[in-house]
Amino acid sequence: MYAPETDAAHLISFGLFALQHRGQESAGIAVSDGETVTVSKDMGLVSQVFDEKSLAGLPGHLGIGHTRYSTTGSTTWNNAQPTFRQVGATGLALGHNGNLINTVELDERIGPQAGSSDSELMLQAIALEVQDGRADGRQLERALIKALPLFKGAFSLVIMDQGHVIGVRDPHGFRPLSIGRLEAGGWVFASETAALDLVGARFVRDVEPGEMVVIDASGLRSFRPFAPAEPRLCVFEFVYFARPDSRLYGQNIHAARQNMGRLLASEAPVAAEVVVPVPESGIPAAQGFSAASGIPYADGLVKNRYVGRTFIEPSQMLRDRGIRLKLNPIPATLDGKRVVLVDDSIVRGSTTRQLVAMVREAGALEIHLRISSPPYRWPCFYGMDTADRSKLLAAHKSVEEIGAYLACDSLAYLSLDGLLSATGAARDGFCTACLSGSYPTTLPTNGHKLALEAER
Repeated sequence: MYAPETDAAHLISFGLFALQHRGQESAGIAVSDGETVTVSKDMGLVSQVFDEKSLAGLPGHLGIGHTRYSTTGSTTWNNAQPTFRQVGATGLALGHNGNLINTVELDERIGPQAGSSDSELMLQAIALEVQDGRADGRQLERALIKALPLFKGAFSLVIMDQGHVIGVRDPHGFRPLSIGRLEAGGWVFASETAALDLVGARFVRDVEPGEMVVIDASGLRSFRPFAPAEPRLCVFEFVYFARPDSRLYGQNIHAARQNMGRLLASEAPVAAEVVVPVPESGIPAAQGFSAASGIPYADGLVKNRYVGRTFIEPSQMLRDRGIRLKLNPIPATLDGKRVVLVDDSIVRGSTTRQLVAMVREAGALEIHLRISSPPYRWPCFYGMDTADRSKLLAAHKSVEEIGAYLACDSLAYLSLDGLLSATGAARDGFCTACLSGSYPTTLPTNGHKLALEAER
């Protein structure tokens, strides 16, 4: 955020509440009053890390904020973001959404001072260029133009010094980043448009793939530091990550998920008495399935809203415990019924297996599992913590074998063509590597993200 005459820290904290679903391990804010960059961060949710007292200690009209879901680097305080470096009189802070695929190469290039996450590697590479540049107020943007081409993989970044806020997307645009305009004047970058809504900013446009946007007292400037590449927004933003009230590629996420359910009903019809969603991201798909099939929709699972998203828990043990804390069945909806249970995806399968057993224990006669995305068969190297293919349920099992493992009466997935059609933006370009095995970039051969995770 760059907002003159504004208490940036408070507004940034509001925006982080809107993005809490994207990361629940840590939260942080860095601000500047034009002279000094101040950083505050800690492990936990936004509400645990920040209160009125802590926000009062963050004076300034520009700043960045971050909520972390670790994909490279251990779940420790040192890896909470924004990351920070002091380079002479210049304070640098960086927030990163995504995952680099050349961390080993960068680590060897930069040296032992680089840090323990790909985000720290990037900041150190930028800091080295700032250190070598002349101090005329534009050293950060020049440093970025030199350093950014070194980074390979997925990265949407917000970077700041005392007087600038800069937003960057990698050449493929794997992860989203939008620009908003505050009514009182000033600019905002956000991973999702829902955060713009919460801080009172009007959506202007997305940062384009391969674009670097600099905001300072003179306004907004755009640069293109990368070679052109085909846009490849992660399709799982539509399936799972993004909030239903956000927009990507100009499409409403909630409507796209309803479309997924409608197409799923036509691709995999079933005889049943009730359609039940797995809250929250399975709800719109279940609504679409019900509308297209004519089978009544009903809530059969109650979600504890004070428990986080189990998929983005940092360990399998926490994910397994999380499902029992997170969901509880409603027997009156399920008892004696043939149930269509609709969820957005199956990744590792352990939580889905528990969920099917829970619905069965509540009295369901039959459970027909319908998934509003294709089988998740391939590891992601661009911002989802699934780099170990042996942990993916669909990697080495057929749909029939998966159904037997989950102990459901039938199992069907939405086709890849159906998923892309449901988004309403198929022509804009998606990364489908986790579903198709077709990767937009060359993958590393000399190591992987676990090289920085000795503490995990």
